[in-house]
Amino acid sequence: MKKLSARRRHPLAAVVVLLLALAATGGLYAAFAPASKAQADDTAQSLAIDEGKKLYAVGCASCHGTGGQGTTDGPQLVGVGAAAVDFQVGTGRMPAQQPGAQVPKKKVIYTQAEIDQLAAFIASLGAGPSIPTKDQVSPEGADIAKGGELFRTNCAQCHNFTGKGGALTHGKFAPSLEGVDPKHIYEAMQTGPQNMPSFPDTTLSEKNKKDIIAYLDAVNGDETVEPGGLSLGGLGPVSEGLFGWVFGLGTLIAVAVWVAARTAKAKKS
Repeated sequence: MKKLSARRRHPLAAVVVLLLALAATGGLYAAFAPASKAQADDTAQSLAIDEGKKLYAVGCASCHGTGGQGTTDGPQLVGVGAAAVDFQVGTGRMPAQQPGAQVPKKKVIYTQAEIDQLAAFIASLGAGPSIPTKDQVSPEGADIAKGGELFRTNCAQCHNFTGKGGALTHGKFAPSLEGVDPKHIYEAMQTGPQNMPSFPDTTLSEKNKKDIIAYLDAVNGDETVEPGGLSLGGLGPVSEGLFGWVFGLGTLIAVAVWVAARTAKAKKS
């Protein structure tokens, strides 16, 4: 019998095999390649929201409702944004100890990581102001004089000319801004907590807020010098005049009494 002649390979067979190998390699790479940065960020955000939801269920839902819809004991949180959560929880105002005319600042019970998780969950319920970046709250490059002008126009009526705070009606008060984290000052302007009006970017621009923060840092910073000695709350000529009247006049009266007593004693002798 004649040997069967060897079959000839098609000239494109090698190319097809190469393409199949590349396709298989690409599929394996797609299956085992590390996730992209965007995918990793989405995963981290989802985990933060899940953890925040757990924290919310334990510490917040009893007053604000399981879905942030609000109750008779707490306002709605849908749409307040991450900045409101970071301010309220980051200053210890929330969770509130008891209802009242105003919730005061107190010791913070959550870590910053937990606050970020709570903020992520609330932000997922509806769009709202976000937590400012370090550059947004840094006084570097800001116009301090402009910040003082804006503060005196929009804030001094309640917080005093230098941010020392002041009393309001019905047991409410404007807290002192001395020593407050610049981030929380920015967030307060954005969200308008409690009795304070909000100042969105359409009212006070990002640059305006930066200027105000720089002004407060200049008048209340550690290196700030009080040229008059006692600041007396920075209330201005009213408090300073009263101080001078009471203590200055009181001193003069005491000196006059002492001189009269010495004169009378000298005459008797």
